[in-house]
Amino acid sequence: MSNVDIWISSILLAVAAILTRCSFFLFGDVKLPAKIQPALRYAPAAAMAAIVVPDLLMSGNNLSLAVANPKLWAAIGAVLFFNATRHLLGTIIVGMALYTVLRLVWQ
Repeated sequence: MSNVDIWISSILLAVAAILTRCSFFLFGDVKLPAKIQPALRYAPAAAMAAIVVPDLLMSGNNLSLAVANPKLWAAIGAVLFFNATRHLLGTIIVGMALYTVLRLVWQ
């Protein structure tokens, strides 16, 4: 890429970011249909799952559903801990501790 291509890409990305973030101010009087509004509550969870799940299940470019996948076992343990306690900080600590221990054991 040349310098001009980099500058054009950067400017277009900045414009896209500004337009998407300011659209609520520019088009604030637009109402969403009643069926869409409840569905938007699931958007953050869906975005988080789209980020986290591939990291848990992929090892390099391959699907890793092996028993010795420490990321997957740590995630399962963290989910079980959260379902039992509903404590978010504890879930992060338990998940990272499980991942560290399992990674050290299975290497």
